[in-house]
Amino acid sequence: MSGFKTMLLLSALTALFMALGYTLGGSGGAIIALLVAAGMNLFTFWSADKIVLSMHGAREVDAASAPDFYPLVQQLAQRAGLPMPRVYVIDSPHPNAFATGRNPENAAVAATTGLLSMLSRDEVAGVMAHELGHVRNRDTLIMTMVATIAGAISMLANFGMFFRSGDNNGHHNMVATLLAVIVAPFAAMIVQMAISRTREYGADRAGAEISGNPRALASALAKISGMAERIPNPVAERNPAAAQLYIVPAHVSEMFSTHPATEKRIAALEDFAAQMGHAPALAPAQSASAVAPRNSALNPNGAPKPRRSSALDPLRRD
Repeated sequence: MSGFKTMLLLSALTALFMALGYTLGGSGGAIIALLVAAGMNLFTFWSADKIVLSMHGAREVDAASAPDFYPLVQQLAQRAGLPMPRVYVIDSPHPNAFATGRNPENAAVAATTGLLSMLSRDEVAGVMAHELGHVRNRDTLIMTMVATIAGAISMLANFGMFFRSGDNNGHHNMVATLLAVIVAPFAAMIVQMAISRTREYGADRAGAEISGNPRALASALAKISGMAERIPNPVAERNPAAAQLYIVPAHVSEMFSTHPATEKRIAALEDFAAQMGHAPALAPAQSASAVAPRNSALNPNGAPKPRRSSALDPLRRD
C-alpha cells in the first residue's frame, strides 16, 4: 500500500472522528474531536511503544537472559539492514508476536513464551522476520495510530449513547445519534481493515525475504492460528483494537478481521516460495526445515545443520 493511500485512510479516520463529534456536540464537538485526534496522534507518536509493551507486561531481554532468542533477532536484523531493536518476552501461554515503535531506530519486537515454546527455531525466525518486516516497512507507527483512533471512535460512540439518552430535543437528533454510534465504529473498522490487511501481506513477504524460508513462516502461521483461538488472550479481550498488532489475532474471519484469512497468507507464502526456487511443500508430517539447505539468517554459509525435533517432525524423519 502506498504511503499516500495510507495517509488518505488515516485522514478518513480522523474525519470520521470529527463527524461523530459533530453529531454528538455540533460544531464545537467537531473541533474538540479534531483537537483530541491531533493530541492522541502526537501522544501515540512518542509513547505508543511504551503503552503497548506495558499493556502486555513485556520484559526486555538481552543475550544473557535470552541466549537463543536475542541472537536470533540480532541475526535477522542484520540481514534486514535494520538497527538492532529492543527485544521483549511476554510471559503468556497465548502464542503471538508483534512489533512496535515510531521508526526503525526506536523499534521493539516482542514474542510470548507460548510462541517460543511451541515453534521450532526456523519457525520462530520466520515470525520475527515478519515483525522486522513491519519495522522495515514502517508499519508499526501507522498501525498503532490506526488502532488508537479506531478505539477512540468506538469509545466516543459508546459515550454518545449515554450522552444523548436524556436528550429530548427531538426525534431527528435521536435518529442521527443512533446512526452515528452504529455506523461510525463499523466504518472505522472497515478503514482499519483496509490499512492492516495489505500491510500483513507486505510483512509476510518481507519476512520470507529476511529469513530466507517462506515455508517456515507459513508453518508458523498455521500453528499459531490453530492455538490462538483456543488459548485466551486477556489483553486483546480488554482492548480489541490491540489485536491488529499481532501476527495472528485470536479470531480471523473473511469479513470482520484486521488480518487476511490465514489460509490466504499461507497460499501467498507458498507462491513466493516457488518464486524463490524452494522445493514443493513436503508431506504434513515433515518439517519445513527438511527442505534442501540454502542461505538464510540462521545458516549464512548454506552448510547443512543437524536436524532437530519439532512439532511437525518429532521423530526427526528424513
